[in-house]
Amino acid sequence: MNRLAEATSPYLLQHADNPVDWWPWCDEAFAEAKRRDVPVLISVGYAACHWCHVMAHESFENEAVARLMNDDFVCVKVDREERPDVDAVYMTATQAMTGQGGWPMTVFATPDGTPFFCGTYFPRANFIRLLGSVATAWRDQREAVLRQGTAVVEAIGGAQAVGGVTAPLTAELLDAAASRLAGEYDETNGGFGGAPKFPPHMNLLFLLRHHQRTGSARSLEIVRHTCEAMARGGLNDQLAGGFARYSVDGHWTVPHFEKMLYDNALLLRVYTQLWRLTGDRLARRVARDIARFLADELHRAGEGFASALDADTEGVEGLTYVWTPDQLVEVLGEDDGRFAADLFEVTADGTFEHGTSVLRLARDVDDADPEVRARWQDVVGRLLAARDTRPQPARDDKVVAAWNGLAITAIAEFQQVASMLVSPDDEDANLMDGVLIVSDGAMRDAAEHLATVHLVDGRLRRVSRDKVVGQPAGVLEDYGCVAEAFCAMHQLTGEGRWLTLAGELLDVALARFAGPDGAFYDTADDAERLVTRPADPTDNATPSGRSAIVAALVAYAALTGETRYREAAEKTLTTVAPIVDRHARFTGYAATVGEALLSGPYEIAVATGDPEGDPLVAAARRHAPPGAVVVAGAPDQPGVPLLAGRPFVDGKPAAYVCRGFVCQRPVTGVEELVAQLG
Repeated sequence: MNRLAEATSPYLLQHADNPVDWWPWCDEAFAEAKRRDVPVLISVGYAACHWCHVMAHESFENEAVARLMNDDFVCVKVDREERPDVDAVYMTATQAMTGQGGWPMTVFATPDGTPFFCGTYFPRANFIRLLGSVATAWRDQREAVLRQGTAVVEAIGGAQAVGGVTAPLTAELLDAAASRLAGEYDETNGGFGGAPKFPPHMNLLFLLRHHQRTGSARSLEIVRHTCEAMARGGLNDQLAGGFARYSVDGHWTVPHFEKMLYDNALLLRVYTQLWRLTGDRLARRVARDIARFLADELHRAGEGFASALDADTEGVEGLTYVWTPDQLVEVLGEDDGRFAADLFEVTADGTFEHGTSVLRLARDVDDADPEVRARWQDVVGRLLAARDTRPQPARDDKVVAAWNGLAITAIAEFQQVASMLVSPDDEDANLMDGVLIVSDGAMRDAAEHLATVHLVDGRLRRVSRDKVVGQPAGVLEDYGCVAEAFCAMHQLTGEGRWLTLAGELLDVALARFAGPDGAFYDTADDAERLVTRPADPTDNATPSGRSAIVAALVAYAALTGETRYREAAEKTLTTVAPIVDRHARFTGYAATVGEALLSGPYEIAVATGDPEGDPLVAAARRHAPPGAVVVAGAPDQPGVPLLAGRPFVDGKPAAYVCRGFVCQRPVTGVEELVAQLG
């Protein structure tokens, strides 16, 4: 009997009609394995995963394979996005056994959850042989299987252990990390490493802040070159905006077509901050298009942001997105078709499969003549309208707390930067205004949804769908990313409730997730017990729970003046500093927060009756040093600590600048404020 029909996870629902007798992750499944004296087969994946779909079609939908699975195993299906704690434990085991990891993840475990054999995708024939081998080993070589499981648990327990070497996260260490990234940089294509190539958003955020603090031209050039290369490549949807998960090659040409909320949220922050610091037209356009993508394609009205768009359309990867020269001519006519083929590098040979091409931007249109830009935008609109008539990829509609937190923070930053840099005379002013309106509404929807649906009895839940919250408890990254988002909402709106909520989440994190010597576990002390308690300090596809909670602690301390939160952040960073020193590419968010602490961070309060239009507010946001917090509003506004005791000066709006809780004299002029922030 397949038990997935009542699941809230779209990934589990994709398997609800399989002939496999799937169980969701639950105590009852392991009890059933113990009763039957059979191993547990744990299959972990997510809804937008291409190879998860392939393995499902090849094996899990096959009656003969399902019969083998049902006869010899209790089969458990896990959505890794819904249960990142389960995923983290078994991914560590998979990496320990095989030297690599990925999804789908296939784990064989004892009835107490101890993994003894792990892998990823298996073609059907290999999977059938594996099922037979594991079943035979369980029956005939039980002691060896149990010894193997014990060894794996010992290995992953060591890999996830808290404690160990600590060190201060100093300016010298961050300078060395930036130099190490520069040494690993792909000078030709941008980014780091080869195929498959992932957008290094957290490292780019770190390098932007490092540039601000040190003036490093090299750090800024790495960011600019990488951002341009990614934006011009097939990784970026040239018609609708939004970035795919990664490029299958080393030069950003052909993407793996799934679009994830977390990638686009983090990339929105990168392009927004690059635009703020340099005025770059391409960065401005890409930030605008990502914000529009989030609002149009992933936002669910009255809720938050959906998790992802699928890699496949009707079982075919890229079906929605790729073009041939003839298709361009069919939509645009001969002249514009040839123009589009040249602009987007669509050739007869193609860059993808079966003579099709992924659209890439081959020309510098952002700085081209107005006539060229107008023609380009007209072509984009017509192609997008035609593409919208094609079959579309499925959307994973579950709302993940942490990823929605990342999106809220990113859109709040985009709103602040756009409000000061967009002029009514800009040629895209109307389009930008529209994007600002829809993205602001989506951001507020998401924040309210997290505050009212995901917060249950003072604790965060990980996921929801169709306005119904799921059972999985929030993990550390949820508390950190949501608390940071609520701090961003407080700065954007001036509303005290968001700061109060952020503080409540951080207090839970400090009470329930803290480990020894400043470390944190990824699960709460009263969470479900797994074979190990995960505590991964490295930043991977998203910020680690540890980095996320530190970012929120630093922002909250700056906004409230409560030093114990800053002290907690500094102590936690000492547990990550040795990893920053050795593996800079996997600690980008931690290093980003480290730059904020080295900078101050600055606390900027503007006492004003016009927080939207006051030039002091615009100057504060434009020239804010790394990690600075900015709050504007009436003096002594309730719920806003930075405005307490901050009156007008001689009847004029005034800016109050503090750094590390040490304050300068209030100023009433923009030039004076900029000088204090320099």
